[in-house]
Amino acid sequence: MRKTIFSHNHRAFLVLLREVRKERGLSQAELASRLEVTQSFVSKCERGERRLDVVELRAWCAALGTSLRAFVDRFERACSRKDATTHKIRPDSRGMGDAEEKGKGS
Repeated sequence: MRKTIFSHNHRAFLVLLREVRKERGLSQAELASRLEVTQSFVSKCERGERRLDVVELRAWCAALGTSLRAFVDRFERACSRKDATTHKIRPDSRGMGDAEEKGKGS
């Protein structure tokens, strides 16, 4: 099995981490403050030097104002697109769960 850090899916994950932060209008330093970590930690995660586990990803999503479920749904759609490694991953039409997630108990 090929290492996942070199996969199309891992690249899509890293692009999505960065894009969601930027869509929320946050700098790495602002996200780091919300997570109570250093800016360099956020940078390393976004570059793939540091991998997030599911507990960390859940906290990351909460700091960005979205749910883990909405993030994973968007990640799944990104992974299914062939152009995710060369083109920007576009936000979904639902706004990554902003309004719809408020009504869900996730």
